[in-house]
Amino acid sequence: MAFLSVALLILVGLHTASLSPLVSTEEQFQFKFWMSQFNKQYELEEYYHRLQIFTENKRKIDHHNAGNHKFRMGLNQFSDMTFSEFRKSFLLTEPQNCSATKGNHLSSRGPYPDSVDWRKKGDFVTPVKNQGPCGSCWTFSTTGCLESVIAIATKKLPLLSEQQLVDCAQAFNNHGCSGGLPSQAFEYIKYNKGLMSEADYPYEAMNGSCKFKPEKAAAFVKEVVNITKYDEMGMVDAVARFNPVSFAYEVTSDFMHYRDGVYSSTECHNTTDKVNHAVLAVGYGEENGTPCWIVKNSWGKYWGINGYFYIERGKNMCGLAGCSSYPIPLV
Repeated sequence: MAFLSVALLILVGLHTASLSPLVSTEEQFQFKFWMSQFNKQYELEEYYHRLQIFTENKRKIDHHNAGNHKFRMGLNQFSDMTFSEFRKSFLLTEPQNCSATKGNHLSSRGPYPDSVDWRKKGDFVTPVKNQGPCGSCWTFSTTGCLESVIAIATKKLPLLSEQQLVDCAQAFNNHGCSGGLPSQAFEYIKYNKGLMSEADYPYEAMNGSCKFKPEKAAAFVKEVVNITKYDEMGMVDAVARFNPVSFAYEVTSDFMHYRDGVYSSTECHNTTDKVNHAVLAVGYGEENGTPCWIVKNSWGKYWGINGYFYIERGKNMCGLAGCSSYPIPLV
């Protein structure tokens, strides 16, 4: 036993010595504190691998925050992951070409309020959920939007099943944990004649077999409304006049570290063939003089601004205006 303890100490010492030119004592302390915050545990080899990644991410965050940007980065539950690892676990891995060129949303000519936030209008937006390590963001964007439109129509806010969409919506060009699109999910719900509640079909963060029970359907879609490709003012019109709107866009490496402020990027594309994440616009406004969307994410309430983020509005930032949609509920 004593030999094993000595051997372990030697191994730890060798690792620490090999890291010392790269990782400071302060950075190791920050990593251990972060581990306690997010309840992370590793085997010895994994510990040093994750320490190295964490340190690189922390330095990137600090460098960004020292510059002149509209948004800040911060440590979160993803800070021990490379972007490649993050992308495989949390983003759409199947290619999504998401837009109908001509939508069926009929815009008015305004005028529109300077700001709208459906969270402040009443009990119309469900709490932030957490998709876990499954590229099912599209299902959370779908349920979030349908939950809101039903609440606006009935004054009753349901909690709907993401797992049913993961398991059952493949015929509508969706791929479970590998990706899909809200517009296609709304079509599935319409033709399937219903979506069950979260309580009756709970989320598992993995692909499964379809267990839909028609007699337990809790929500129904009458029509699917697509907003014309790249018509960002059409999105403003829909959010101002009707309800929150689902949209997809491209996440690049800096976004996984977002903390607050208005996100903008010079790295992401503004075309529909690069989108890899779907979310829910619950409002719009300005933040520090920059027009922005108020967006509900599905990475839990400890990411970003209590699970939300702001992204620059009016520039089709990261392709966000390429494929936006919302359902008309059957109530």
